[in-house]
Amino acid sequence: MSLYQTVKSAITVRQVGEMYGMEPDRHGMVCCPFHSDSDPSMKLNDTYYYCFGCGANGDAIDLSAKLFDLNPQQAAEKLASDFGLDPDKPPANAIALPPPKRGLTGEQWADIAYCLRVLTDYLDLLHDWQKRYKPASPEEPLDERFVEALHMTETIEHLTDCVAFGTPQQKAAAAAQLLSGSYLLMLEERTDRLALAKCA
Repeated sequence: MSLYQTVKSAITVRQVGEMYGMEPDRHGMVCCPFHSDSDPSMKLNDTYYYCFGCGANGDAIDLSAKLFDLNPQQAAEKLASDFGLDPDKPPANAIALPPPKRGLTGEQWADIAYCLRVLTDYLDLLHDWQKRYKPASPEEPLDERFVEALHMTETIEHLTDCVAFGTPQQKAAAAAQLLSGSYLLMLEERTDRLALAKCA
């Protein structure tokens, strides 16, 4: 698991904001630090931030990079240091594959890793769509990718949580259930196809 994945799966954007002095209201709104902002115009969600005033947006690593004028690698390292993360030993709430323990076979751990990869790849795509295709005004027609992101993000986050959290046995059971049908395979093929189209 990369440092980026460890950080993004262990720390929410809101936690980053609070760590560096922002004080979200009950709606998760803060004054944007990137422009002159007297009324809170930046929303801190768990996985991304968005300023309705200046349009600044990104994930936890982007926020740290922009706040401290760092490149993504430096920002990820700063977050790992400030939050006490060890990239080789992700915290229990991270979307990470722990070292094999007695009780699960190598094949079960491989199934868990595969499920997490497919789900997080699709989740990254949904988050990108939610930012990239967000309508600029209420009158603008909704892009189908933005609509899909709105409809699917919560479901995929829930499925990811089922495979990522809990005891090894619970993770293995969730992975086995996902792999019992064709849903995950179709999801992988579609995500790969969309990624290729994006690069074309």
